[in-house]
Amino acid sequence: MVKVRAARPAEAEDLTGLVMRSKAHWGYDAAFLAACAPELRIRADDVTVRRVVVAENGRGEIVGVASLEGTPPRAELGLLFVEPSAVGQGVGRLLYRDVLRRAVELGVRRLVIDSDPHATGFYRAMGAAAVAEAAAPAAPGEPARPVAEGGGTALVRFEAAPVPLADWARAWTGGGRAVHLGNVGEFNAQFADATVDREQRPAHHYACLAAFYSPYPAALVLPRPVPRGWTELVCRQLGWTGVEVYDGLLDADPGLAEAVRARPALAALLTGAGLPLVPWGRTRAFGRLAGRPWRDGELRYESKSAAHGLFGRILADGGHPGIVLPRQWRVDGRWAAARMLAARTRAGESTVVKSEHGVGGSGTTVLTPARVRAAGGARAVLRRLPRGPLLVEEYIGGAASSGDDEGPRDLTYDGFVDEAGLAHEVGGAVMEVSDGCYRGATVGPGVVPGWAEKPLTAFGAAVGRELADSGYRGWFDVDFVADGTGRLAPTETNLRLTGPSIAFMVAARLDALRGAGHLVRIADRVELGARLPEAQLDELCAALARGCAELGAVFVPAIPTGAFEPAPWLGVLVAARSREVLDAAEALVRAEALAVGAMFGPS
Repeated sequence: MVKVRAARPAEAEDLTGLVMRSKAHWGYDAAFLAACAPELRIRADDVTVRRVVVAENGRGEIVGVASLEGTPPRAELGLLFVEPSAVGQGVGRLLYRDVLRRAVELGVRRLVIDSDPHATGFYRAMGAAAVAEAAAPAAPGEPARPVAEGGGTALVRFEAAPVPLADWARAWTGGGRAVHLGNVGEFNAQFADATVDREQRPAHHYACLAAFYSPYPAALVLPRPVPRGWTELVCRQLGWTGVEVYDGLLDADPGLAEAVRARPALAALLTGAGLPLVPWGRTRAFGRLAGRPWRDGELRYESKSAAHGLFGRILADGGHPGIVLPRQWRVDGRWAAARMLAARTRAGESTVVKSEHGVGGSGTTVLTPARVRAAGGARAVLRRLPRGPLLVEEYIGGAASSGDDEGPRDLTYDGFVDEAGLAHEVGGAVMEVSDGCYRGATVGPGVVPGWAEKPLTAFGAAVGRELADSGYRGWFDVDFVADGTGRLAPTETNLRLTGPSIAFMVAARLDALRGAGHLVRIADRVELGARLPEAQLDELCAALARGCAELGAVFVPAIPTGAFEPAPWLGVLVAARSREVLDAAEALVRAEALAVGAMFGPS
């Protein structure tokens, strides 16, 4: 285990030797190294002034050195060198992240890095942005910095923007680590809705998202076994250490919280550490495990009709001119729904038919007049829908426009209510929705268009306050569709964690780990070209991580267990600092994932 500690003045000479060996590793000749030596020398009094730290391995050997120089708000990464024998073992990554962490503590908001040309790939992979392809000028009274043989530039300038963990993320878990309980199936099973799969097979795949219920977990508790290579790669990509994984807890389905309570030693370990226990969603069983009283009606606004009523009450008070509420009718029978649908079809109106509860858009169907006629009429359409009470809702048509570009159609607001009843804003996201079904989401700076940001956050905050007053505690989101005239229509609330919430958690972690400004996209189902054994899945994910890093992006596998299904798929997260790089990374992931079938030859 390599650890970082402060350097000691007595080590200055040895550290200078390490720096020169590291520089020589790139093949520079003796004359060039001699020219560099005065600048690269570390003196005893430099150790404190330049804030020098070292990386030390388990045998007490120094394998790397770094320095953080200057005064806030601007500072420099003066040194970052790794012993040649330790290159490729994560020492540089550990030192760089330590420098960023210390920069945040000092109040540094701009970190300048003058990189050796051979290290540019490393700094890009660490999230720094190249800002100039030239040697930095020497300060007055200092010698000019040397250039490489052949007239090439010795240094490439990068910058990073160190930031602390987002305020909302600190409030979510108290700024520390948490125990994550992947109780997706247990949460879904609370609702006696025909659209919710009784076997909960998909829910156990989505339980893998428990890795991302907060920016930095201490432990993951999962119903089904997960690949070891997956947890190792996720920890590497997000800079986590010491994450315990307790998986394979369910053979049948008593519910994950009950499965933990059935193991007293495990329950005591998870609940006795003084860490927050974070579930996908609140359940009575989770309340028993966490020692938290269950409040009757706590999840009543998970109901789509109850949420619609809540939206109506908020809008009745005025103050939300950018919000329009679609009309909604509850129908108890299929034939009543068919008559209403037929009448709307004859009037040329599109209709949304919803179940009272559903997961990821399941039980929600958009029915245009053409689609109803093609299916053979309203009764024929409704025969194919899940049993149970139905909601018939006015369809809000059109996508928002800005100039010649069509804007996003589906948006969401995420927030949470803490145990004291205070509602916190997390932010807005743009979702990918196909035929009423959620497919993924993107979060980050500038994702929500300017015209939508204020009404979305104001209405989402109003919903948060109402949920707090109703007694709800935990994460929530409010989903919207854009009507094409600059207004948003709220469609439902989700009183649990969601796909967008996962993206927010990862964005908060990457911003703190690599510097501000990450866009994060979660894609629920990336089709795989073949059903993959565990070893081949590990190889694919490692290759995707390398390929995305070359683009300047971060790849994190989110749901690995779908890769073992007969119709295989993978849930993924990609992150970048620009929309172009984010799109390129997603395209790379989708293409490479689909191409894995080629390794097995013709079908």
